Amino acid sequence: MKKPTLRHIPLAGILAITLGAAAPAAAQTAQTPQHLNIGISQYPSTLHPLFDAMVAKSVILGAAQRPMTAHNAAWSGQCMICTELPSFENGLAVRENYTEGKTGIAATYKIRPGLAWDDGTPLTAADFIFAWQVGKHPQSGVSNGEFFAKDIRDITTSAPDTLTIHFDKEKCSFALINDFHPLPAHLEKKIFDEDPANYKNRTLYNTDPAHKGLYFGPYRIARLQSGAFVTLEKNPHWTGAAPAIDFITFKTIETSAALTAHLLSGAIDYISGELGLTLDQGLAFEKRLKTQRPGQYNVIYKSGLTYEHIDLPLDRAPFDDVRLRRALMHGMNRAQINSAVFEGRQPPALGNINPLDPAFTDDVTLYPHDPAKAAALLDEAGWKTGKDGYRYNAKGEKLSVHFATTAGNKSREVIQQAIQSDWKKIGVDAVIKNEPARVLFGSTMRERKFEGGVMYAWLSSPGNIPKTTLHSSMVPTAENNYAGQNYTAYKNPAMDKIIDDLEVTCEETANKALWGDLQKLYADDLPALPLYYRAEPFFIPVWLHGVEPTGHLNPTTLWVENWSIHK
Repeated sequence: MKKPTLRHIPLAGILAITLGAAAPAAAQTAQTPQHLNIGISQYPSTLHPLFDAMVAKSVILGAAQRPMTAHNAAWSGQCMICTELPSFENGLAVRENYTEGKTGIAATYKIRPGLAWDDGTPLTAADFIFAWQVGKHPQSGVSNGEFFAKDIRDITTSAPDTLTIHFDKEKCSFALINDFHPLPAHLEKKIFDEDPANYKNRTLYNTDPAHKGLYFGPYRIARLQSGAFVTLEKNPHWTGAAPAIDFITFKTIETSAALTAHLLSGAIDYISGELGLTLDQGLAFEKRLKTQRPGQYNVIYKSGLTYEHIDLPLDRAPFDDVRLRRALMHGMNRAQINSAVFEGRQPPALGNINPLDPAFTDDVTLYPHDPAKAAALLDEAGWKTGKDGYRYNAKGEKLSVHFATTAGNKSREVIQQAIQSDWKKIGVDAVIKNEPARVLFGSTMRERKFEGGVMYAWLSSPGNIPKTTLHSSMVPTAENNYAGQNYTAYKNPAMDKIIDDLEVTCEETANKALWGDLQKLYADDLPALPLYYRAEPFFIPVWLHGVEPTGHLNPTTLWVENWSIHK
């Protein structure tokens, strides 16, 4: 599943808290507990593993929770909770025939010995079964409800440490279930059973997120202040490789200027690459570090599967007209933005599939900057130029587009203003209306309240089939409690069929052809307006070892037990 790069007290309040927090690790002695302070630009709307797919949440929970499986920095799938990935070769996966004539797969996962929630309760198959029950409930509203409700036919268990997932289809990549996080049934099941529709608001992850028993990773959440910080401490019941750092605090610092100031002052030790500075900000800050802090930081620019784009509500006029969407594409000078802002390092995206992905093709419709073509498309769509230079339809309605992004993200705001200027030249009035990330992605997008364009990024895993963002069954509605991530309400039966076929077409040539069809249709239909594929800058102090950027959905913190401090 893709995850958007999203997602508060006023800035002054944040500064007061973060500047008064524990001393930076670089200033601590061997006798004091090691405390690592990490700056991130957004605060998560929830800490529940199944709700609101947000990078901020993934980065924090990576140290305190684990999915069953994940992709590592080498982009290979691996077990995080299980002992071995099921396959037909090792006998942990078998085909099974269902009464209606369908063929599925029964995949058996064995839980790693010794895993326990941070109150000492053993992690068992029952916690996965409970998570599945939450995920498939029609009123729960989890981010990827389709996976739980339709992909999984049943889950059975033969022992507390063993579960068999009965998949409804014979999928190609069935073994990797990166979206499957267990939930502590001993704490959460009663809350869920009492009121499934309001579970999202009543869960302990929201009402008491530092409650013991919610986490089973190397760390547990010890204390937090909404919008400001989350502090993690070692989980005493963790039996894996012992983490070397005693405490980790994630501090929310929403502007790039404040992030860099905090790093230079020592209020934070490390700026998260997953959710810190953008490429242009990183390039500028690296130059400052070379003069002000020479030799103190390792800087890594990690290219990866982060796709910056603009969503539009396609079920509402005028955005339901593809001619308008194509005009908006031709009206943007994305090449100039790349040159002026990113020093040529982030070329315009052709679609939602990154060139680093083996499935990528460039044999698609292209949208170079072409104001004349944009004008012709708008004329054809019935939008004529008025005396003031803006476009109007036959009813005299002005072509005005509300345009939002995450407030405080300076890079996005600069790009947003450049696009606003470009669109004005073709007669489109872009009205900027930004919101804090936690609001934008907590309700505005999830509940489809946005009225025009929203600029943000999806972060995906290698080989990810974009079902949650493009399939017509994944449109969030009040009826499904806003499950799904197809925020644009894009619906095309041809795209649905391609996505469905991709899941079960495993022969390499046929599979690659389907990926080509998906990208061509995406470029023609424009479910979203492609901007660029991002590279993420990591500013890592030279004394912090073991941080390995992945370039995809799974954050560095999933391997936080490998981190260490050496001065």
